[in-house]
Amino acid sequence: MFIEYVLIFKYMFFCFLISIVLLSISFFLVFQNPNSEKLSVYECGFSPFGDSRNKFEIRFYIVAILFLIFDLEIIFLFPWIVVLTNLNIIGFISMVIFLIILTIGFVYEWLKGALDWD
Repeated sequence: MFIEYVLIFKYMFFCFLISIVLLSISFFLVFQNPNSEKLSVYECGFSPFGDSRNKFEIRFYIVAILFLIFDLEIIFLFPWIVVLTNLNIIGFISMVIFLIILTIGFVYEWLKGALDWD
């Protein structure tokens, strides 16, 4: 009954084992030399300028949310593509309706200007 999952568990165990071995090897082989410059909070070699609590433009958040929404909706296409030859007409029509709604949402966001950087 569970014989199908044995290979998956072996694969997961093997991946976990390899990751632990590689992490431990990299930890022990690297010459550890921490100093104040390496441990400082500055990035790019210069002191930070300005306040870190500046207002951040909302466009970045909107584009990120739109990307997540449309990316998650596209994920529904992969199982549909796999079983496309086994579907009846109802399954095909329901996915076409889903794609039409997805396209309408994308066109709406485009027309509202959410993707413009002006």
